[in-house]
Amino acid sequence: MPSNDSTFRPAFTLMSGRVLAFAVTFLTPVLLVRVFSQAEFGTYKQFTLVAYTLYLIGQLGLAECLFYFVPANPQGSSKYALNSLLMLGLSGMVCLAGLMLTSSFIADRMRNPALAHYTPIMGFFVLFMLMGTVLEITMIARKRYRLAAVTYVVSDVLRMVCLVVPAFVTRSLEWALIGSVIFLFLRVCAIFPYFRHEFGGALRLDKALLKAQWAYALPFSLSVVVQVIQSNYHQYAVAFSFDAATFAIYSVGCLQVPLVDFMATPASNVMMVRMAEDIRDGHARRLLPIWHDTTRKLALLFFPFVGLLVANAYHLITFLFTANYAASVPIFMVWSLSILASAFQTDGVLRVFAEMRFLFATNVVRLAAIVLLMGFFLSHFHLMGAVLITILGIVIAKVMVLVRMRKLLNTSFSELLPWKNLGGILLVAMLAALPALIVNAKLAASALVVLPVAGLAYVITYGTLVLVSGLLSEGERAKINRSLYVWNRRSPEAGREAGL
Repeated sequence: MPSNDSTFRPAFTLMSGRVLAFAVTFLTPVLLVRVFSQAEFGTYKQFTLVAYTLYLIGQLGLAECLFYFVPANPQGSSKYALNSLLMLGLSGMVCLAGLMLTSSFIADRMRNPALAHYTPIMGFFVLFMLMGTVLEITMIARKRYRLAAVTYVVSDVLRMVCLVVPAFVTRSLEWALIGSVIFLFLRVCAIFPYFRHEFGGALRLDKALLKAQWAYALPFSLSVVVQVIQSNYHQYAVAFSFDAATFAIYSVGCLQVPLVDFMATPASNVMMVRMAEDIRDGHARRLLPIWHDTTRKLALLFFPFVGLLVANAYHLITFLFTANYAASVPIFMVWSLSILASAFQTDGVLRVFAEMRFLFATNVVRLAAIVLLMGFFLSHFHLMGAVLITILGIVIAKVMVLVRMRKLLNTSFSELLPWKNLGGILLVAMLAALPALIVNAKLAASALVVLPVAGLAYVITYGTLVLVSGLLSEGERAKINRSLYVWNRRSPEAGREAGL
C-alpha cells in the first residue's frame, strides 16, 4: 500500500476528532481570564505549568512505549496496556506524595504564596491524568482510529466544561480545579470497561513483558525528563524572576495553540505505527516516503498557520485576552515561529528505531544551551529573551536529529527532506500574509470584524497560490476536484428538494 495512503489518512481521522474539540478547549483560558484577576490567572497558569511538567515526566515513557510494543507484538497488547496503566498509577502516587511534601517550596520559588493551597489538588490532578494517558494511546496502537477520535472530542469538551462551569458559578479557582480532577477521575474509570471490551478476559500483569517495557521506557523517560525541562525552562525562568501578574503576560504571549498538538501528535503517532510495521516486515525502503509524506503535509498545515497567527497577532491577543494583555503581542509573534518545527516529527522517527540514548543526548545539549544562555538573553532582551533562546534550542535539537536520521534512513542530506516542497510552501505562506497585513493596517473596525476578514483574505490567497504553484500531488488535486464535483452536484439537488 502506498505510504501516502496508509499514513496520513488515519492521522487525518485523529486530527478531525481533535479539531472538532479545538474551538471549545481553546476557549478555556479566554473565558477564565474574564473570571479571574491577572494575579489569579497567573496562579492558574503556574498550576498548569507545574502539573503538566510532572505529568510529562511522570509518564516515564510507559504510555508512549505502547506505540512500539503493541504493533510489534499484537498478541501481548492487553498485557502491555495493563502493565503501563498500573505503573503510571504508581508513578502518579509518587508525584502526589512529592507535591504534598514540597508545597511551600514550590510556592516560594514561584514567588506566589497562594500556590501552596492548590498543591494537594495538583497531586490528584497529575495522578489521574497520568493513568488516563493509556486510553487513547491504546486505541491508536490498536488502530482504533475512529474510536480514538471520538474519545478525544468527548474528553476535550468535558474537560473544558468541568473546569469553566465551576469557575463561572463559584468564581473560585479552587472549585474550578476540583472540577477538573473529578473529570480526570472519571476518565480513569472509563479505561477498565474499555479494556474488558477490547481484550476480554486476557487482562493480567506480565512481569516478563514489563521488564521489556522498562528496558525501552527508562532511556526514553530520561530523554523526556530533559526534554520537558528544556521545553518549559523559559517559563520557570520567568516565573522565578517575576511576579504572578507578569508571568500571566508572558504565558499569554507563549500561548499554546491546541490545534498544533491536535494535528502533529496524531500524524506522528500513525507515522510511528506504520514505520514500526514496515521495519517488522522488512520493508525498510518504505520508511523515507512515509517520513517525506508526513512532513510535507504537516508543512502545508503549519507554515500557513504561523503566517496567519503573525499577521493577525495584535487583534487576536487583544480580542481573546482583552487589551490588558497587549504587552503579550510581540512575545506571541516570535513564539508562533516555534510552530514551524512541529512539521518535522523527528522524535517519532528516533523512537521507532529505539534511539533513546541519542534522543536523550540531543535534549541534554538543547537544555545546556538554554540554561547557559538564559540569563544573558533575559538581561538583554527582558521577557522576549526567554522566547528567543527557547527557539534557538529547538533549532539546535532538530538539526542534530536530522543528522542522525540520515544514517537511520540510509539516505543523503539532499533526499532527507522534501526540500523543494518545503521551500515552496514557506514562500507561499509568506506571500499569503500580505493581504492580511493590509487588512489589519487599513481596516478601521473592531477585532470581531478585522479577524475574519483578514483570516479569509489569508486563506483564499494561500489556497490559490498552493493550487497554482504545483505544491499538491496529482492524487491530492484529484481528491479536491472530486470533492468540488460532488458539492456542485449536491447544491442544485438540495435546492430542488427545498423547492427553490
